[in-house]
Amino acid sequence: MRSRIRLSESFTYSKMLRFTLPSVVMNIFASLYIIVDGFFVANFVGTAEFAAVNLIMPAMNIPGTIGYMFGVGGSALIARLSGEGDQDKANSLFSLLVLVSSCLGVLMLVPGFIFMRPLTALLGAQGQLLENSVLYGRIFILALPAWILLYEFQLFFVAAERPELGLAVTLCAGFCNIALDALFIIVFKWGLAGAAAASAISQLTGGLFPIIYFGRKNNSLLRLTKPVWDGIAILKALGNGSSEFMSEVSYSVVGIIYNLQLLKYAGENGVAIYGVLMYVSLIFSAIFVGYSNGIGPVFSYHYGAGDHGELKKLRKRSLALIALTSVVMFVLSEALAVPVSGLFFQRDAKVVRDTVHAFRIFSPAYLFAGIAIFNQAFFTALGNGQVSAVIAFLRTFVFELVAVLLLPGLLGIDGIWCCALFSELMAAVTGSIFVIALQKKYQY
Repeated sequence: MRSRIRLSESFTYSKMLRFTLPSVVMNIFASLYIIVDGFFVANFVGTAEFAAVNLIMPAMNIPGTIGYMFGVGGSALIARLSGEGDQDKANSLFSLLVLVSSCLGVLMLVPGFIFMRPLTALLGAQGQLLENSVLYGRIFILALPAWILLYEFQLFFVAAERPELGLAVTLCAGFCNIALDALFIIVFKWGLAGAAAASAISQLTGGLFPIIYFGRKNNSLLRLTKPVWDGIAILKALGNGSSEFMSEVSYSVVGIIYNLQLLKYAGENGVAIYGVLMYVSLIFSAIFVGYSNGIGPVFSYHYGAGDHGELKKLRKRSLALIALTSVVMFVLSEALAVPVSGLFFQRDAKVVRDTVHAFRIFSPAYLFAGIAIFNQAFFTALGNGQVSAVIAFLRTFVFELVAVLLLPGLLGIDGIWCCALFSELMAAVTGSIFVIALQKKYQY
């Protein structure tokens, strides 16, 4: 059995892949909560209900990503404290972050449930689309505190040097979601409500088990202890993770605007097609995000330890891996366009053709997405949340928003499928400019 990889080690390509693989798979399976629901709803309930899931999910994603902000920003600080040798303070901060984020989830649950209908109406839903979206959203949001923890612990397991355990938890939650979808939708015939219930229960599984593990004596770097209030540390964690939070929130807000434009140019079928594109994008982006977040604590540790030579090697090797992965993703997206479209819309040949056409236009975006995501996470790992936030804001909000508002007017529905390519290319260029400008400061 291979020994556990420590943050303090010198990382070869092999160690980088072994260390980040659990984080990558965790992110993929976290995405499957949404994708599995979509597959079962599209094939066993109906296209209209599938459109409802895709319409409401961008809004549902916003409160859930609070855990992502706590996890990304907090894990960078925790890993740095570990690198500096102050493990007691690292455990105290870890415990405080878990407590505060859990309380925020509870506070947001009730108003989210009560105001689900007016919120959904603002998204452009009417008639049966509105009713379906409200039904799914109200059930889904009941597990919000656990969903926040699920996002958060994905990052904390890495900082605790136990990414493989985080992977196991996420796999269990993912398979739980698949099994419950099949049971509730196919066997019990609960339809859309069954899909939402399956996701909520799986989130409870993935979000609450880590509390049990970290709350007891364990062989990781971290353990839940009695938290000591440290407002400055909380603000630093939130500030450091704000770029990732902003990225996710902006992504959701832009997704809402996408849906409004899709309803205008292509109706409910357009929303459904966009949903399939986003499902593939979720998986591919999860690979980039998982790698970047998985290697982030390693950057943080060596930066905290002042080992700039290792920092340089890590960055160069990371760029090589991302470049190779980007090309593979582009090829796969083009090759899988037909089978993936048929998987979701096997009963509607026209929608399949339209989805394949959208894939052909959308796929080149993957050539630039990896470097854009990595640059953003790289500055978070170095503790520069401001630069990371700027990159995230430009990538997921400004560039996307400009594209989705202007391109459809010029190119019609094809303009919507071009938006991702425009935003990822611009973000890759912008992030690279920051990397060059700050190279001397951080000595990478």
